[in-house]
Amino acid sequence: MITTQRSISGSSQSPRSPSSQPYLSVSVTDPVKLGNGVQAYISYRVITKTNLPEYQGPEKIVIRRYSDFVWLHDHLFEKYKGIFIPPLPEKSAVEKFRFSSEFIEMRCQALDTFVNRIASHHELQQSEDLRTFLQADEETMERLMSQETGIFKRKPADLMQIFKDVQSRVSDVVLGKEKPVEESNPEYEKLKHYIFELENHLAEAQKHAYRLVKRHRELGQSLSDFGKAVKLLGACEGNSLGKVFSDLGTKSETLSDKLQKEAHQLLMNFEEPLKDYVRSVQSIKATIAERANAFRRQCELAETIKLKEINLNRLILIRSDKVGEAEFEYNQLKAESEEATRMFEKIMRLMNEEIVRFQEQKTLDMGIAFHEFAKGQARLANGIATAWRSLLPKLEACSSS
Repeated sequence: MITTQRSISGSSQSPRSPSSQPYLSVSVTDPVKLGNGVQAYISYRVITKTNLPEYQGPEKIVIRRYSDFVWLHDHLFEKYKGIFIPPLPEKSAVEKFRFSSEFIEMRCQALDTFVNRIASHHELQQSEDLRTFLQADEETMERLMSQETGIFKRKPADLMQIFKDVQSRVSDVVLGKEKPVEESNPEYEKLKHYIFELENHLAEAQKHAYRLVKRHRELGQSLSDFGKAVKLLGACEGNSLGKVFSDLGTKSETLSDKLQKEAHQLLMNFEEPLKDYVRSVQSIKATIAERANAFRRQCELAETIKLKEINLNRLILIRSDKVGEAEFEYNQLKAESEEATRMFEKIMRLMNEEIVRFQEQKTLDMGIAFHEFAKGQARLANGIATAWRSLLPKLEACSSS
């Protein structure tokens, strides 16, 4: 299997030696705003390092934009039925946030995670579309996208609507609002229930993580405002009390900086990973919808074959001159049915493998995210306690004089 070298934060690292086992290392870096007005967009540098013979060389650097990542995602989703395709970060619908430094950093990190999940997947890493994405120049990518037809020609907003429709249909099936033909499999029902429960719990955890980030920022801003006010108060006093107030104000502003930095770390290393797993569960739901479609297709073809067989036998009995045509249609339909059955069985097999892989990766990633959260909170609490403790002798001396 091809390996990838990645750090805990998700960025790729160079392999230790060129003679090591086969590897594929990818990093998405250096976001740059290009263009103006409604034509403005962010470009990213995608760096690939590999010793695989099917690639053009040991290192390749290309420039990609968000729509190129969408191209890769959509092609993989269409070609790899049954596999959980890693999710993309959402487009920002609010113009003023679209080019904020924080949004761009979050987007870059999410795109790096997206590509590396593909590069580390034992089947997706073999994709010709991945090689094209990682190696083709910008002109080639633009030409490929301009030649798209069918679902690939749709705009991201159209694809998002399709995805929402799929989610709605799956939800209706699970909640019993619709009664389409569906497989009766206790293990599969258990899986669907688990996925919907997981999505709800992850979304709830992410919502509260967002509130924690917001609380840190608000407290940091309050400390900054308090620090400024106390320093002004100290300037009015102009004696030993004024010096203590000045020190208190300076310490408050220092702690404000700590809180703002910790809020950013909390956002990138805790809230964003939770949000990413909410998106991952939505990708699994899209695969569940594909499985349901494959099962319905298989059942519909099986029923149609029965009718065709009855009709064919009737034509044979009456020695109709349409027997040849009916026999051709029957055999053609039978071949389609066999292919639909093979596709459904393949999706079932792949989903069973994918859910095991997903749970293993989730355990690892969530363990890292919660460890980073606890470590950050402990670091912040210690920093705040140390800062206030350092002021106590001065404040005690001032209050006792």
